[in-house]
Amino acid sequence: MGTGDDGTRRGAAAGAAGTETVRAATGALAPGRDVPPGEGRGGAGAAHPRDRPGRRVRHARVAVSLVFAVHGTASGTFATRIPWLREHLGLSPGWLGLALVFMTAGASAAMPLSARLAHRYGDRRALAGVSVACCAGLVLPPLAPALGWLCLALFLYGCGLGLMDVAMNAQGVRVEEAYGRSVMSGLHGLWSVGTLVGGAGGALAAHAGLDARLHLGLAAPLLALVAVAAARWTPGEPPPEATVAAEQAATRDEAEAPPRFALPSRGVLAIGLLGFCAVFAEGASMDWSGIYLADVTGAAPGLAASAYTAFACTMALARLSGDAVVRRFGPVVTVRTGGVLAAVGAALVVTARTPPVAVAGFALIGVGIAVVVPLCFAAAGRTAAGAPGQAIAGVATLAYASGLAAPAIVGWIAQTTSLSVSFGVVTALLVGLVATAHVLRT
Repeated sequence: MGTGDDGTRRGAAAGAAGTETVRAATGALAPGRDVPPGEGRGGAGAAHPRDRPGRRVRHARVAVSLVFAVHGTASGTFATRIPWLREHLGLSPGWLGLALVFMTAGASAAMPLSARLAHRYGDRRALAGVSVACCAGLVLPPLAPALGWLCLALFLYGCGLGLMDVAMNAQGVRVEEAYGRSVMSGLHGLWSVGTLVGGAGGALAAHAGLDARLHLGLAAPLLALVAVAAARWTPGEPPPEATVAAEQAATRDEAEAPPRFALPSRGVLAIGLLGFCAVFAEGASMDWSGIYLADVTGAAPGLAASAYTAFACTMALARLSGDAVVRRFGPVVTVRTGGVLAAVGAALVVTARTPPVAVAGFALIGVGIAVVVPLCFAAAGRTAAGAPGQAIAGVATLAYASGLAAPAIVGWIAQTTSLSVSFGVVTALLVGLVATAHVLRT
Protein backbone atom coordinates (compact mmCIF):
# COMPACT_ATOMS: atom_id res chain seq x y z
CA MET A 1 0.00 0.00 0.00
CA GLY A 2 -1.61 3.91 1.58
CA THR A 3 0.61 10.51 1.30
CA GLY A 4 0.50 19.78 1.32
CA ASP A 5 0.87 22.80 -0.60
CA ASP A 6 3.53 23.29 -3.20
CA GLY A 7 4.78 26.76 -2.43
CA THR A 8 6.52 26.20 0.89
CA ARG A 9 10.31 26.07 1.35
CA ARG A 10 12.00 23.43 3.49
CA GLY A 11 14.36 25.98 4.87
CA ALA A 12 16.85 28.59 3.85
CA ALA A 13 19.52 26.18 2.64
CA ALA A 14 17.23 24.01 0.55
CA GLY A 15 14.98 26.82 -0.56
CA ALA A 16 17.65 29.23 -1.80
CA ALA A 17 19.88 26.64 -3.39
CA GLY A 18 16.93 24.99 -5.14
CA THR A 19 17.26 21.82 -7.10
CA GLU A 20 20.98 22.33 -7.72
CA THR A 21 21.58 21.91 -4.00
CA VAL A 22 19.44 18.77 -3.95
CA ARG A 23 21.45 17.32 -6.80
CA ALA A 24 24.71 18.20 -5.11
CA ALA A 25 23.55 16.53 -1.92
CA THR A 26 23.06 13.23 -3.74
CA GLY A 27 26.17 13.49 -5.85
CA ALA A 28 24.07 13.95 -8.97
CA LEU A 29 26.44 16.42 -10.58
CA ALA A 30 29.77 14.79 -9.79
CA PRO A 31 31.99 15.69 -12.76
CA GLY A 32 32.56 12.96 -15.30
CA ARG A 33 30.42 10.41 -13.49
CA ASP A 34 26.93 11.79 -12.97
CA VAL A 35 24.43 13.10 -15.40
CA PRO A 36 22.20 16.13 -14.80
CA PRO A 37 18.55 15.59 -15.57
CA GLY A 38 17.58 16.15 -19.17
CA GLU A 39 14.43 17.42 -20.71
CA GLY A 40 13.10 14.18 -22.18
CA ARG A 41 9.55 12.98 -22.34
CA GLY A 42 9.83 10.89 -19.20
CA GLY A 43 8.91 13.77 -16.92
CA ALA A 44 12.02 13.55 -14.80
CA GLY A 45 14.27 13.90 -17.80
CA ALA A 46 15.59 11.33 -20.23
CA ALA A 47 19.23 10.44 -19.81
CA HIS A 48 21.16 8.79 -22.59
CA PRO A 49 21.08 4.97 -22.23
CA ARG A 50 24.87 4.88 -21.81
CA ASP A 51 24.89 7.56 -19.12
CA ARG A 52 25.70 6.13 -15.71
CA PRO A 53 24.86 7.94 -12.49
CA GLY A 54 27.58 8.35 -9.89
CA ARG A 55 28.22 5.87 -7.12
CA ARG A 56 26.57 7.97 -4.42
CA VAL A 57 23.42 8.27 -6.48
CA ARG A 58 23.30 4.54 -7.17
CA HIS A 59 23.82 3.81 -3.48
CA ALA A 60 21.03 6.24 -2.63
CA ARG A 61 18.68 4.45 -5.01
CA VAL A 62 19.45 1.06 -3.46
CA ALA A 63 18.94 2.52 0.01
CA VAL A 64 15.59 4.09 -0.82
CA SER A 65 14.55 0.85 -2.54
CA LEU A 66 15.24 -1.03 0.68
CA VAL A 67 13.10 1.42 2.65
CA PHE A 68 10.24 0.93 0.18
CA ALA A 69 10.61 -2.83 0.51
CA VAL A 70 10.56 -2.60 4.32
CA HIS A 71 7.36 -0.54 4.25
CA GLY A 72 5.73 -3.04 1.89
CA THR A 73 6.89 -6.01 3.94
CA ALA A 74 5.47 -4.51 7.11
CA SER A 75 2.14 -3.92 5.35
CA GLY A 76 2.01 -7.44 3.91
CA THR A 77 3.03 -9.03 7.21
CA PHE A 78 0.30 -7.22 9.12
CA ALA A 79 -2.37 -8.04 6.53
CA THR A 80 -1.84 -11.79 6.99
CA ARG A 81 -2.43 -11.56 10.75
CA ILE A 82 -5.77 -9.73 10.56
CA PRO A 83 -7.67 -13.05 10.79
CA TRP A 84 -5.72 -13.80 14.00
CA LEU A 85 -6.77 -10.44 15.42
CA ARG A 86 -10.42 -11.12 14.60
CA GLU A 87 -10.32 -14.57 16.23
CA HIS A 88 -8.24 -13.42 19.22
CA LEU A 89 -10.66 -10.63 20.13
CA GLY A 90 -13.80 -12.36 18.88
CA LEU A 91 -14.74 -9.50 16.56
CA SER A 92 -17.55 -9.52 14.05
CA PRO A 93 -16.71 -8.40 10.49
CA GLY A 94 -18.39 -5.08 11.15
CA TRP A 95 -16.39 -4.27 14.27
CA LEU A 96 -13.18 -5.43 12.63
CA GLY A 97 -13.89 -3.16 9.66
CA LEU A 98 -14.45 -0.23 12.01
CA ALA A 99 -11.13 -0.91 13.75
CA LEU A 100 -9.26 -1.02 10.44
CA VAL A 101 -10.66 2.40 9.55
CA PHE A 102 -8.58 3.80 12.42
CA MET A 103 -5.39 2.63 10.72
CA THR A 104 -6.16 4.60 7.57
CA ALA A 105 -7.34 7.55 9.67
CA GLY A 106 -4.02 7.57 11.52
CA ALA A 107 -2.06 7.53 8.28
CA SER A 108 -4.09 10.39 6.83
CA ALA A 109 -3.77 12.46 10.02
CA ALA A 110 0.00 12.02 10.30
CA MET A 111 1.05 12.48 6.68
CA PRO A 112 1.02 16.29 6.66
CA LEU A 113 3.53 16.28 9.54
CA SER A 114 6.24 14.48 7.61
CA ALA A 115 7.65 17.55 5.84
CA ARG A 116 7.91 19.41 9.14
CA LEU A 117 9.86 16.54 10.71
CA ALA A 118 12.26 16.51 7.77
CA HIS A 119 12.72 20.27 8.09
CA ARG A 120 13.50 20.05 11.79
CA TYR A 121 15.64 16.93 11.98
CA GLY A 122 16.96 16.48 8.45
CA ASP A 123 15.80 14.04 5.81
CA ARG A 124 17.89 11.05 6.84
CA ARG A 125 17.21 11.31 10.56
CA ALA A 126 13.52 11.90 9.95
CA LEU A 127 13.30 8.88 7.64
CA ALA A 128 15.10 6.67 10.16
CA GLY A 129 12.90 7.93 13.00
CA VAL A 130 9.56 7.42 11.23
CA SER A 131 10.72 3.99 10.02
CA VAL A 132 11.34 2.94 13.62
CA ALA A 133 7.94 4.37 14.60
CA CYS A 134 6.25 2.41 11.80
CA CYS A 135 7.91 -0.87 12.74
CA ALA A 136 7.25 -0.31 16.45
CA GLY A 137 3.60 0.30 15.66
CA LEU A 138 3.46 -3.10 13.96
CA VAL A 139 3.84 -4.73 17.39
CA LEU A 140 0.92 -2.90 19.00
CA PRO A 141 -2.27 -4.38 17.43
CA PRO A 142 -1.77 -8.01 18.59
CA LEU A 143 -1.15 -6.72 22.13
CA ALA A 144 -4.55 -5.01 22.31
CA PRO A 145 -6.80 -6.66 24.93
CA ALA A 146 -10.09 -5.27 23.60
CA LEU A 147 -11.66 -3.47 20.65
CA GLY A 148 -11.05 0.05 21.98
CA TRP A 149 -7.38 -0.64 22.54
CA LEU A 150 -7.16 -2.22 19.08
CA CYS A 151 -8.55 0.95 17.50
CA LEU A 152 -5.94 3.03 19.34
CA ALA A 153 -3.15 0.61 18.37
CA LEU A 154 -4.20 0.65 14.72
CA PHE A 155 -4.38 4.44 14.74
CA LEU A 156 -0.81 4.66 16.07
CA TYR A 157 0.40 2.04 13.58
CA GLY A 158 -1.31 3.98 10.79
CA CYS A 159 0.49 7.17 11.89
CA GLY A 160 3.82 5.41 11.47
CA LEU A 161 2.82 3.99 8.10
CA GLY A 162 1.75 7.40 6.82
CA LEU A 163 4.84 9.26 8.03
CA MET A 164 7.16 6.66 6.55
CA ASP A 165 5.19 6.63 3.28
CA VAL A 166 5.64 10.36 2.73
CA ALA A 167 9.28 10.39 3.85
CA MET A 168 10.34 7.56 1.58
CA ASN A 169 8.49 8.98 -1.43
CA ALA A 170 10.12 12.37 -0.88
CA GLN A 171 13.51 10.65 -0.92
CA GLY A 172 12.45 8.75 -4.02
CA VAL A 173 11.69 12.03 -5.79
CA ARG A 174 15.18 13.29 -4.91
CA VAL A 175 16.79 10.13 -6.28
CA GLU A 176 14.76 10.47 -9.47
CA GLU A 177 15.88 14.09 -9.72
CA ALA A 178 19.49 12.96 -9.43
CA TYR A 179 19.09 10.17 -11.98
CA GLY A 180 17.41 12.42 -14.52
CA ARG A 181 14.97 9.69 -15.50
CA SER A 182 12.00 7.83 -14.07
CA VAL A 183 12.77 5.52 -11.15
CA MET A 184 9.65 5.92 -8.99
CA SER A 185 7.76 3.06 -10.61
CA GLY A 186 10.57 0.66 -9.78
CA LEU A 187 10.65 1.87 -6.18
CA HIS A 188 6.93 1.21 -5.83
CA GLY A 189 7.47 -2.12 -7.56
CA LEU A 190 9.80 -3.09 -4.73
CA TRP A 191 7.10 -2.00 -2.28
CA SER A 192 4.75 -4.44 -4.03
CA VAL A 193 7.41 -7.16 -3.87
CA GLY A 194 7.75 -6.40 -0.17
CA THR A 195 4.02 -6.93 0.37
CA LEU A 196 4.25 -10.29 -1.38
CA VAL A 197 7.27 -11.31 0.73
CA GLY A 198 5.58 -10.17 3.93
CA GLY A 199 2.38 -11.90 2.91
CA ALA A 200 4.18 -15.15 2.15
CA GLY A 201 6.04 -15.05 5.46
CA GLY A 202 2.85 -14.26 7.32
CA ALA A 203 1.00 -17.08 5.60
CA LEU A 204 3.72 -19.52 6.64
CA ALA A 205 3.63 -18.22 10.21
CA ALA A 206 -0.15 -18.53 10.36
CA HIS A 207 -0.04 -22.03 8.86
CA ALA A 208 2.50 -23.05 11.50
CA GLY A 209 0.21 -21.68 14.22
CA LEU A 210 2.71 -19.04 15.34
CA ASP A 211 1.19 -16.53 17.73
CA ALA A 212 0.90 -13.14 16.04
CA ARG A 213 2.41 -11.41 19.08
CA LEU A 214 5.57 -13.45 18.67
CA HIS A 215 5.56 -13.23 14.87
CA LEU A 216 5.21 -9.46 14.70
CA GLY A 217 7.47 -9.01 17.71
CA LEU A 218 10.25 -10.76 15.79
CA ALA A 219 9.56 -9.14 12.43
CA ALA A 220 9.33 -5.54 13.66
CA PRO A 221 12.89 -5.05 15.01
CA LEU A 222 14.39 -6.83 12.01
CA LEU A 223 12.54 -4.55 9.59
CA ALA A 224 13.45 -1.48 11.68
CA LEU A 225 17.12 -2.43 11.61
CA VAL A 226 17.12 -2.74 7.82
CA ALA A 227 15.30 0.59 7.38
CA VAL A 228 17.57 2.51 9.76
CA ALA A 229 20.70 1.10 8.13
CA ALA A 230 19.37 1.97 4.66
CA ALA A 231 18.36 5.49 5.74
CA ARG A 232 22.04 6.34 6.32
CA TRP A 233 22.65 6.05 2.58
CA THR A 234 19.59 7.92 1.37
CA PRO A 235 19.92 11.52 0.08
CA GLY A 236 20.86 13.79 2.97
CA GLU A 237 21.41 17.45 3.51
CA PRO A 238 23.79 19.27 1.14
CA PRO A 239 27.50 19.28 1.97
CA PRO A 240 28.93 22.60 3.26
CA GLU A 241 30.29 23.67 -0.14
CA ALA A 242 26.85 23.20 -1.69
CA THR A 243 25.14 25.57 0.76
CA VAL A 244 27.33 28.65 0.33
CA ALA A 245 24.88 30.29 -2.03
CA ALA A 246 22.00 29.49 0.28
CA GLU A 247 23.78 30.93 3.30
CA GLN A 248 24.46 34.14 1.43
CA ALA A 249 20.80 34.41 0.47
CA ALA A 250 19.30 33.83 3.92
CA THR A 251 20.09 32.60 7.40
CA ARG A 252 18.51 29.61 9.07
CA ASP A 253 16.64 31.86 11.46
CA GLU A 254 14.79 33.25 8.48
CA ALA A 255 13.83 29.82 7.22
CA GLU A 256 10.14 29.23 6.94
CA ALA A 257 9.25 25.88 8.41
CA PRO A 258 6.53 23.96 6.60
CA PRO A 259 3.14 24.39 8.29
CA ARG A 260 1.75 21.48 10.25
CA PHE A 261 -1.32 21.35 8.04
CA ALA A 262 -2.01 23.09 4.75
CA LEU A 263 -4.59 22.77 2.02
CA PRO A 264 -3.17 21.36 -1.23
CA SER A 265 -2.69 23.73 -4.13
CA ARG A 266 -4.80 23.41 -7.25
CA GLY A 267 -2.03 21.53 -9.08
CA VAL A 268 -1.47 19.10 -6.24
CA LEU A 269 -5.22 18.61 -5.89
CA ALA A 270 -5.51 17.69 -9.58
CA ILE A 271 -2.68 15.17 -9.26
CA GLY A 272 -4.19 13.81 -6.06
CA LEU A 273 -7.56 13.25 -7.73
CA LEU A 274 -5.84 11.23 -10.44
CA GLY A 275 -4.27 9.12 -7.71
CA PHE A 276 -7.67 8.91 -6.00
CA CYS A 277 -9.14 7.15 -9.05
CA ALA A 278 -6.29 4.65 -9.26
CA VAL A 279 -6.27 3.84 -5.55
CA PHE A 280 -10.06 3.45 -5.54
CA ALA A 281 -9.73 0.73 -8.18
CA GLU A 282 -6.84 -0.80 -6.24
CA GLY A 283 -8.75 -0.90 -2.97
CA ALA A 284 -11.87 -2.29 -4.62
CA SER A 285 -9.88 -5.02 -6.36
CA MET A 286 -7.85 -6.00 -3.30
CA ASP A 287 -10.81 -6.23 -0.93
CA TRP A 288 -13.56 -7.48 -3.22
CA SER A 289 -11.93 -9.60 -5.95
CA GLY A 290 -12.20 -12.86 -4.01
CA ILE A 291 -15.79 -12.15 -2.98
CA TYR A 292 -16.66 -11.19 -6.56
CA LEU A 293 -15.39 -14.51 -7.92
CA ALA A 294 -17.19 -16.48 -5.22
CA ASP A 295 -20.53 -14.67 -5.37
CA VAL A 296 -20.81 -13.69 -9.04
CA THR A 297 -18.92 -16.45 -10.88
CA GLY A 298 -19.41 -19.25 -8.34
CA ALA A 299 -15.70 -19.94 -7.92
CA ALA A 300 -14.41 -22.24 -5.18
CA PRO A 301 -12.49 -20.52 -2.34
CA GLY A 302 -9.06 -21.49 -3.69
CA LEU A 303 -9.85 -20.22 -7.17
CA ALA A 304 -11.47 -17.09 -5.76
CA ALA A 305 -8.25 -16.23 -3.95
CA SER A 306 -6.36 -16.39 -7.26
CA ALA A 307 -8.02 -13.15 -8.36
CA TYR A 308 -6.11 -11.17 -5.74
CA THR A 309 -2.92 -13.07 -6.55
CA ALA A 310 -3.27 -12.21 -10.24
CA PHE A 311 -3.94 -8.57 -9.42
CA ALA A 312 -1.02 -8.22 -6.99
CA CYS A 313 1.49 -10.04 -9.19
CA THR A 314 0.68 -8.15 -12.38
CA MET A 315 0.84 -4.86 -10.49
CA ALA A 316 4.26 -5.72 -9.05
CA LEU A 317 5.65 -6.81 -12.44
CA ALA A 318 4.25 -3.72 -14.19
CA ARG A 319 5.78 -1.41 -11.60
CA LEU A 320 9.18 -3.08 -11.82
CA SER A 321 9.20 -2.60 -15.60
CA GLY A 322 7.28 0.68 -15.58
CA ASP A 323 10.27 3.04 -15.50
CA ALA A 324 11.45 1.84 -18.91
CA VAL A 325 7.98 2.43 -20.33
CA VAL A 326 7.77 5.90 -18.79
CA ARG A 327 11.20 6.81 -20.18
CA ARG A 328 10.11 5.67 -23.63
CA PHE A 329 6.64 7.16 -23.84
CA GLY A 330 6.40 9.72 -21.01
CA PRO A 331 4.03 9.75 -18.01
CA VAL A 332 0.95 11.08 -19.80
CA VAL A 333 0.89 8.49 -22.57
CA THR A 334 1.77 5.75 -20.10
CA VAL A 335 -1.10 6.60 -17.76
CA ARG A 336 -3.58 7.00 -20.62
CA THR A 337 -2.64 3.63 -22.04
CA GLY A 338 -2.76 2.08 -18.60
CA GLY A 339 -6.15 3.65 -18.01
CA VAL A 340 -7.48 2.01 -21.17
CA LEU A 341 -6.11 -1.39 -20.13
CA ALA A 342 -7.51 -1.03 -16.63
CA ALA A 343 -10.92 0.09 -17.90
CA VAL A 344 -11.04 -2.89 -20.27
CA GLY A 345 -10.13 -5.14 -17.34
CA ALA A 346 -12.86 -3.65 -15.16
CA ALA A 347 -15.36 -4.08 -18.00
CA LEU A 348 -14.37 -7.76 -18.20
CA VAL A 349 -15.01 -8.05 -14.48
CA VAL A 350 -18.44 -6.45 -14.84
CA THR A 351 -19.47 -8.83 -17.65
CA ALA A 352 -17.70 -11.93 -16.31
CA ARG A 353 -19.79 -14.92 -15.40
CA THR A 354 -16.95 -17.44 -15.35
CA PRO A 355 -13.87 -17.34 -13.08
CA PRO A 356 -11.17 -17.19 -15.81
CA VAL A 357 -12.67 -14.05 -17.36
CA ALA A 358 -12.90 -12.31 -14.00
CA VAL A 359 -9.34 -13.28 -13.05
CA ALA A 360 -8.10 -11.90 -16.38
CA GLY A 361 -10.01 -8.70 -15.72
CA PHE A 362 -8.46 -8.17 -12.30
CA ALA A 363 -5.02 -8.91 -13.75
CA LEU A 364 -5.54 -6.18 -16.38
CA ILE A 365 -6.62 -3.72 -13.69
CA GLY A 366 -3.37 -4.45 -11.86
CA VAL A 367 -1.30 -3.76 -14.99
CA GLY A 368 -3.22 -0.62 -15.91
CA ILE A 369 -3.06 1.21 -12.59
CA ALA A 370 0.42 0.05 -11.53
CA VAL A 371 2.42 3.17 -12.38
CA VAL A 372 -0.24 5.80 -11.67
CA VAL A 373 0.50 6.39 -7.99
CA PRO A 374 4.32 6.44 -8.42
CA LEU A 375 3.96 8.97 -11.23
CA CYS A 376 1.57 11.06 -9.11
CA PHE A 377 4.14 11.21 -6.30
CA ALA A 378 6.91 12.11 -8.76
CA ALA A 379 4.80 14.86 -10.35
CA ALA A 380 3.83 16.24 -6.94
CA GLY A 381 7.47 16.35 -5.90
CA ARG A 382 8.38 18.30 -9.03
CA THR A 383 5.72 20.91 -8.31
CA ALA A 384 7.52 21.78 -5.06
CA ALA A 385 11.23 21.16 -5.52
CA GLY A 386 12.03 22.94 -2.27
CA ALA A 387 9.56 20.96 -0.15
CA PRO A 388 8.49 17.84 -2.02
CA GLY A 389 7.30 16.17 1.17
CA GLN A 390 4.38 18.56 1.56
CA ALA A 391 3.11 18.13 -1.98
CA ILE A 392 3.54 14.37 -1.71
CA ALA A 393 1.63 14.43 1.58
CA GLY A 394 -1.26 16.17 -0.17
CA VAL A 395 -1.38 13.53 -2.90
CA ALA A 396 -0.96 10.66 -0.45
CA THR A 397 -3.71 11.96 1.84
CA LEU A 398 -6.17 11.96 -1.07
CA ALA A 399 -4.99 8.51 -2.10
CA TYR A 400 -5.38 7.11 1.40
CA ALA A 401 -8.84 8.67 1.63
CA SER A 402 -9.70 6.78 -1.54
CA GLY A 403 -8.36 3.55 -0.12
CA LEU A 404 -10.51 4.15 2.95
CA ALA A 405 -13.65 4.94 0.97
CA ALA A 406 -13.41 2.33 -1.79
CA PRO A 407 -14.24 -0.88 0.11
CA ALA A 408 -17.16 0.76 1.92
CA ILE A 409 -18.59 2.38 -1.22
CA VAL A 410 -18.28 -0.84 -3.23
CA GLY A 411 -20.01 -2.74 -0.43
CA TRP A 412 -22.79 -0.18 -0.11
CA ILE A 413 -23.48 -0.16 -3.86
CA ALA A 414 -23.38 -3.96 -3.92
CA GLN A 415 -25.88 -4.16 -1.07
CA THR A 416 -28.35 -1.86 -2.80
CA THR A 417 -27.76 -3.17 -6.34
CA SER A 418 -25.06 -5.75 -7.16
CA LEU A 419 -21.29 -6.23 -7.22
CA SER A 420 -21.37 -5.92 -11.00
CA VAL A 421 -22.81 -2.43 -10.67
CA SER A 422 -20.13 -1.58 -8.11
CA PHE A 423 -17.40 -2.44 -10.57
CA GLY A 424 -19.26 -0.46 -13.22
CA VAL A 425 -18.45 2.56 -11.02
CA VAL A 426 -14.82 1.41 -10.85
CA THR A 427 -14.80 1.21 -14.65
CA ALA A 428 -16.02 4.81 -14.92
CA LEU A 429 -13.27 6.02 -12.57
CA LEU A 430 -10.66 4.18 -14.63
CA VAL A 431 -11.91 5.90 -17.77
CA GLY A 432 -11.26 9.10 -15.81
CA LEU A 433 -7.56 8.21 -15.78
CA VAL A 434 -7.52 8.52 -19.55
CA ALA A 435 -9.25 11.91 -19.47
CA THR A 436 -7.14 13.47 -16.68
CA ALA A 437 -3.66 12.03 -17.33
CA HIS A 438 -2.52 15.42 -18.70
CA VAL A 439 -2.12 16.74 -15.13
CA LEU A 440 1.14 14.76 -14.95
CA ARG A 441 2.67 17.04 -17.58
CA THR A 442 4.53 19.18 -15.01
